[in-house]
Amino acid sequence: MGLPVIIYGKSGSGKSRSLKFFAPDEILYINVESKALPFRQQFRFVAKTDNVTQIQGQLAKMSDAKVRTAVIDDAGYIMTHLFMRNHRFMKGGAQFDMYNEIADSMYNLVKFVKEELPDDNIVYIVMHEDTSDMGMTVLKTLGKLLDQKVCLEGMVTIVIRCMSKDGEHFFRTVTDGNDITKAPEELFEDEQIDNNLKFVDDKIREFYGIKNNKGDK
Repeated sequence: MGLPVIIYGKSGSGKSRSLKFFAPDEILYINVESKALPFRQQFRFVAKTDNVTQIQGQLAKMSDAKVRTAVIDDAGYIMTHLFMRNHRFMKGGAQFDMYNEIADSMYNLVKFVKEELPDDNIVYIVMHEDTSDMGMTVLKTLGKLLDQKVCLEGMVTIVIRCMSKDGEHFFRTVTDGNDITKAPEELFEDEQIDNNLKFVDDKIREFYGIKNNKGDK
């Protein structure tokens, strides 16, 4: 089974910036919002789509390019785009059906990674953060159906928070008690690490004994 990992944070906290340390041919980059990257380097394997079926198709072809890591950047916009395309035309029970479709899209994406991809595939699902009614920092989603019935962070083992302070970007690897950050106890030595998703990927592969991104090294 593949390994889904959630990366979340505020806009501008360095989520996309953390990809700059990967080699151009080292990842499959799925650009949901079709935004320009915040650095000059470009990736060789790129898909621009917000359609979950197409995203799953791209993930399924990772092995053809001998790529073992994928990043779904701005994955939360999968939900936003579904809502914006349909909400004006939905009334009554149709609105409930629309939210069901939104919840299904994210649930099925995570299940696909876990159940359909090879064991050496890691997929980073990058999302924005939000604040709940209880003051908790959580994933930014659409509606309580997804939050209460699905709970995306509960479907994965590793949830890393991207943060910035005084112009410096960094990752948090453990919860501060008011967010959903989590990781295996011995995965990272420090509670705060560099804003470097390549480093995170290497550490996860070392921890679980998963093959490296390219080849068998």
